[in-house]
Amino acid sequence: MNLHLTLLIIYSVGIIAFGVWTARFIRHSSDFFVAGRSLGPGLIFASMLAANIGAGSTVGVAGLAYKDGISAWWWVGSAGLASIAFGLWVAPRLWRLANAQGFYTTGDYLEFRYGAKVRAVVALIICLGSLAILAGQLIAGAAILHVITGMPRWAGSLTGAVVMTIYFTAGGLLGSAWVNSVQLVVMLVGFVMALPVLLDRSGGLAAITGSLAPSWFGDFTYSTGPFSGWTYFYLTFPAFIVSPGLIQKAYGARSESALTRGVMLNAAALLLFAFVPTLIGMSARVTHPGIADQNAVLPTMFVAELPVWLGALALSAVFSTEVDTCDAILFMLSTSMSQDIYKRQMNPGATDAQLLRVARLSAVGGGALGVILSIYFTTVTAAVGTFYSLLGVTLFVPILVGLYSRRGGTTEALAAIAAGILTLAAVRFSALRYWWLDPTMTGIAAAAVAYAAVTAARTMVVRDPLP
Repeated sequence: MNLHLTLLIIYSVGIIAFGVWTARFIRHSSDFFVAGRSLGPGLIFASMLAANIGAGSTVGVAGLAYKDGISAWWWVGSAGLASIAFGLWVAPRLWRLANAQGFYTTGDYLEFRYGAKVRAVVALIICLGSLAILAGQLIAGAAILHVITGMPRWAGSLTGAVVMTIYFTAGGLLGSAWVNSVQLVVMLVGFVMALPVLLDRSGGLAAITGSLAPSWFGDFTYSTGPFSGWTYFYLTFPAFIVSPGLIQKAYGARSESALTRGVMLNAAALLLFAFVPTLIGMSARVTHPGIADQNAVLPTMFVAELPVWLGALALSAVFSTEVDTCDAILFMLSTSMSQDIYKRQMNPGATDAQLLRVARLSAVGGGALGVILSIYFTTVTAAVGTFYSLLGVTLFVPILVGLYSRRGGTTEALAAIAAGILTLAAVRFSALRYWWLDPTMTGIAAAAVAYAAVTAARTMVVRDPLP
């Protein structure tokens, strides 16, 4: 057994053991769903950063940088910019409402603002979308295991699913926040130590943007259209402002000031970290110009270009990012299923124990479906991008308008959701696509127009009733 695999096994067993140990502190559903609203700025920072840096932000970005160069920074960098907006203008308002009304999920807020129908529709969309992003994380973990052992994708995805499902179902948000803190240290140490070595192997910054690289490799403004270069801003910025997983982590803060500090620290870390996988992917273009699979760029560099011990540490760091992001996704899935669907639609009188049981069973079921979808999607960014697009066109308009305006109700929200999804599908899958027409932003614009149009129409009916 090689050192890379040995360290991954040791790490995985340790994470599972730690997650199961945290289960002793889970006594009530509030502990599982919002950590008893006890998270300080440090745990808010760790849990959000760990959730934000996942498969797309590491394996996916390295693959994008291998193709597009420095402009791949926008995938993670846009998430950092969105986190600033989230921390200043969205999270504090949501936290105050959650603290006053006892919210556990984004669905609680949507029902409070728009009614039960909107909650049910969004819960279903979140559940479906969560499976896509979960598949993306599992693809990345499987790519690592394939490079190390030759393990097929289905087996690698299953291995990652088992690890994250066990420790999440035991400890919920509280356990995940503690586990994420450990994983964050492993990730940062691994990447910080690996980057300078890999840059040196490729000849430094001058080499990766020089004559051996494509002419656009050093251009931050490079893009070939939607889903390339700087246009990733349109994809990740809206999604990270209204992500149900991040909103629910915000609910777990012990105070508004703790929440703001934690989110802003997360934003600063994302803006800096965005350079790390980008530079690694650009280095790979110089040292390994023939890599055909984008998912294999990052693990190939760690195995082939680093000393064995450092490669093993770096791979463990990457694996940790996939696992801790998986728990954030399971968090969205399990809470939507238990709170928004089971309790609200199926069994309003559900006991605390029943809610915990449904949440844990939902996490297990979600992990299994994620493995199946990971075989269907071809790349990490394809799976993760599907989720981000759906999240943006569905939630961006209803959540933000609902926070800052009392105008609009159930009809407006449902119209916005329908218009966003239909427009996204039309632009993304139409044969008449234009290079400048971004599917996500077009969907968000359509959602905003639909919300405003229905609001205006209802206002006119009220002001000018028929005789």
